[in-house]
Amino acid sequence: MARAFLSRVVEPGDETAGRWVREMGAVELARRLRAGTHRLPGVSDKRWAGLRARAARADPRRDLAAAREAGVRFVCPGDTEWPAQLDDLGDARPTGLWVRGRPHLRMWALRSVALVGARACTAYGAHMATTLAAGLAERGWVVVSGGAYGIDGAAHRGTLAGGGATVAVLACGVDRPYPRGHTELIDRVARQGLVIGELPPGDHPTPSRFLVRNRVIAALTRGTVVVEAAHRSGSLVTARAARRLGRHTMGVPGPATSALSAGVHHLLREGAELVTDAAEIVELVGAIGELAPERRGPVLPRDLLDPDARQVLAALPGRGTASADAVAREARTTEDDAIARLYELRALGYVERQGEEWGLTRQAVISARADRTGR
Repeated sequence: MARAFLSRVVEPGDETAGRWVREMGAVELARRLRAGTHRLPGVSDKRWAGLRARAARADPRRDLAAAREAGVRFVCPGDTEWPAQLDDLGDARPTGLWVRGRPHLRMWALRSVALVGARACTAYGAHMATTLAAGLAERGWVVVSGGAYGIDGAAHRGTLAGGGATVAVLACGVDRPYPRGHTELIDRVARQGLVIGELPPGDHPTPSRFLVRNRVIAALTRGTVVVEAAHRSGSLVTARAARRLGRHTMGVPGPATSALSAGVHHLLREGAELVTDAAEIVELVGAIGELAPERRGPVLPRDLLDPDARQVLAALPGRGTASADAVAREARTTEDDAIARLYELRALGYVERQGEEWGLTRQAVISARADRTGR
């Protein structure tokens, strides 16, 4: 009850109030705020008056009743459902979380990744967010985002489309979806996943609440991936919070000419990991042995030849023909070995004999040129 009261009175991320909770406990702090006889240390008279005014209007019983009616529960530190990793926030730890949805928050948070980015994203950014989210869902990871337009919405939709698990962390009451245009999406997230927030039912978002909300996304997850972000994007706040907390920080590169990739590229220069697909994300945040597949180009027919045969093939001119002796010199081998390799290559369709000389077949010209370019 005391923490539900504090969630109505104290702004999210207020470290001074967090210190008071740590030093005297939530029940005693609630009692003093209600009484208001002596100002607590660390705040001005004006701020203390503001807290007192909020305390006078707060009614935790009404908030908890409204929450129950909306299918929302209140989870406090120490509860079995409380994600212990949020304790890494210290005095900025939430006083509690209002949770909408059936899954167990703590269990889901153990294997979760944040996907965040620009609200006004490009088609490329939306595609990457959707693809990454679907790939993470396939691998059994929970995708966490903020429910906003742009990258957040694409991440939630990509996860839901793949039948995966997703969590929306809101900067307002969880019974009041924001933005309004995402009401249907957030309701769907609540049906298939979880919608959580620090603010009590009916409370509204503010610009500052969006920024402090990001610390919860960073602390809750194993790592944060920024898909698109300009230099002043709020998603960079999330990524840097993740780095301070010792979480993995990742970025998806974009066009060098795009302002919406400039923030991500700066993050990468600061030491974030570059990722391009879900397998690379899981390699960083997952258990030992969850490795991304080795990246290789396409296997070309000449790659299947043994090294000596490839050397002889590369020694033939791209146009015209050459004698076996000339091929041997170019391939740095003996003439007998060159002839043996040439007959082998003829059987495979790479070369043809023209009188006493040898030349490439039409199908082998491109292969030989590519091989010569790579030398």
